[in-house]
Amino acid sequence: MSDRTNAAQQVGVLRGQGRSAEADTLLRIAAQPSSQWLGEQGAREIADQVSRRATEAGRTAVFVAYDIPHRDCGQYSAGGAPDAASYRSWITGVAEAVGDRKAWVVLEPDAVAHTLDSCGVKGDLAAERYGLLAFAVQELKKRPNVRVYLDAGNPGWAQDPEDLAAALRKSGIAAADGFAVNVANFYPTDRNAAYGNRLSAALGGKHFVIDTSRSGNGSAGADSWCNPPGRALGEAPTTETGRPGVDAYLWIKNPGESDGQCGRGEPPAGQFWLPYALGLAQAAH
Repeated sequence: MSDRTNAAQQVGVLRGQGRSAEADTLLRIAAQPSSQWLGEQGAREIADQVSRRATEAGRTAVFVAYDIPHRDCGQYSAGGAPDAASYRSWITGVAEAVGDRKAWVVLEPDAVAHTLDSCGVKGDLAAERYGLLAFAVQELKKRPNVRVYLDAGNPGWAQDPEDLAAALRKSGIAAADGFAVNVANFYPTDRNAAYGNRLSAALGGKHFVIDTSRSGNGSAGADSWCNPPGRALGEAPTTETGRPGVDAYLWIKNPGESDGQCGRGEPPAGQFWLPYALGLAQAAH
């Protein structure tokens, strides 16, 4: 457990306000290991500090690299590096910061899947993106103790497994340790495992990881991905999944951090939202 996550800091605030029951509820989130997202600001320094602290604690840092140009189709998490050269410099800096320490990196949520849907980059820009992702895999895998999982969407993203596998191959999946599914989504683990197994078969048996951070009550539907009510925390992070080919259940999305300002008074994407966090924790089985 880190005392520096948004959830952990909020536990301290609640205790200071005498709200001990809410603090105890929020501990269901704060007591679990979660991922460190790396974006435009200070990524190299954050990667260095978090991997250093994890190593000192005998743990493995889990990072989410999230800075691809034309990120998120210009939606709630728009942004990213201004151009290809900037991105190559950014990801090289992250790899150098981690150095010889143990780390897992989930690479660019939605980046590959968006090249196959109606809103993402196409043509030359898609080809550039595949090249940047392959470069990122290569740079990160120069580090002996880094594992890399390319994001591969989720079961509700209506894409042909063969098309997605082809796009992942262009994005350097051969050199990666595998792929990640359900990042920041809500699908139940059985469905993610079936989806991942189909994709793995199309990729020659590549392993994968599943984001279980908010999968406890399953999905509210393919269109309900932005802070849907009634969701719950899923399985705790572990590498003991009991499923062949599934390397880990991870909390890739930090539970309680907003998906975006999607019309119910939420804070912007990535900001901690206490009522939502408490709802996820209270609904957990």
